[in-house]
Amino acid sequence: MKVWVHTLTHLATDILGVDLRPMPGESLPAFTAGAHIDVHLSNGMVRSYSLSNDPKESHRYVLGVLKDPQSRGGSSHLHQQWRIGQTIEISAPRNHFELNLAEEVTHTVLVAGGIGITPLLSMARTLQGLGRSYEMIYCGKRREAMAFLDDIQGLVPNLHVHADDELGAFPDLPALFKQRDWSESTHLYACGPGPFLDAFLSACDQVGLAHAHIERFSAQSAKASEDAQSTYEVVLQRSGQTLTVEPNQRLLDAIRLAGVEVITSCEEGICGSCETRVLSGEPDHRDSVLTAAERASNQVMMVCVSGCKSPRLVLDA
Repeated sequence: MKVWVHTLTHLATDILGVDLRPMPGESLPAFTAGAHIDVHLSNGMVRSYSLSNDPKESHRYVLGVLKDPQSRGGSSHLHQQWRIGQTIEISAPRNHFELNLAEEVTHTVLVAGGIGITPLLSMARTLQGLGRSYEMIYCGKRREAMAFLDDIQGLVPNLHVHADDELGAFPDLPALFKQRDWSESTHLYACGPGPFLDAFLSACDQVGLAHAHIERFSAQSAKASEDAQSTYEVVLQRSGQTLTVEPNQRLLDAIRLAGVEVITSCEEGICGSCETRVLSGEPDHRDSVLTAAERASNQVMMVCVSGCKSPRLVLDA
């Protein structure tokens, strides 16, 4: 769908705030905290960005976009080319980073690393609006590079800010977690760079925190399992086609060669666009989206990067 750029704001060093509005006479699909949209850039690239505003706001989507020094043309293009009033194309919101708002969740901890604050800010606004117990740990290299910091300090009642340059070190997450009296029903949500998320998961394991949820901005390197099939049969149930995936061929490419359209964005296993329902067979999951429980259930798979462990795979496609 088309939207237009209402406001561009300098949020922090190399971070641009983007306020997107619907076209006249149109409306925006509702979203939930943790959701992201795909942005179709004029250079042909598609990039996913988390929504940071309150889901109660139905008139806009707000993004925080870091100009990545390692940009392959996505964030740098957006920073250099976007202008107020410009019309762009986006997808509807999707959410693979949902907040668990069940009554048994007595406390929620939001752990942000750098630009990973964007989906967590939306979560904070949701939790605050519902009167739920929560706190936030916000980590960055330096304060001037930490987006939305003023908003967060006025919103989050229990906030811990860690700036590396002030303390002279990367945050000691195990020590921070051990200082807090969290119950077994506490759920933790983290978003940020890969090394930060790896440190977060390690800290949760060390402290014995079972309910850890993450969202990655870049794909993890995932090799095929030792028992993955090099050649396997795929049945596309709705399309009525049976095809063979050959050695060194992506499942996604085989499906496309059969003339079946699959919605994709990153094609790296991090955005969830290509999620496809599995009717039978055992996928070899290589994505960075699904949780361990979701992988074990084998109900869905990301066909852009994943393979198959069984001789035959039946998909709802």
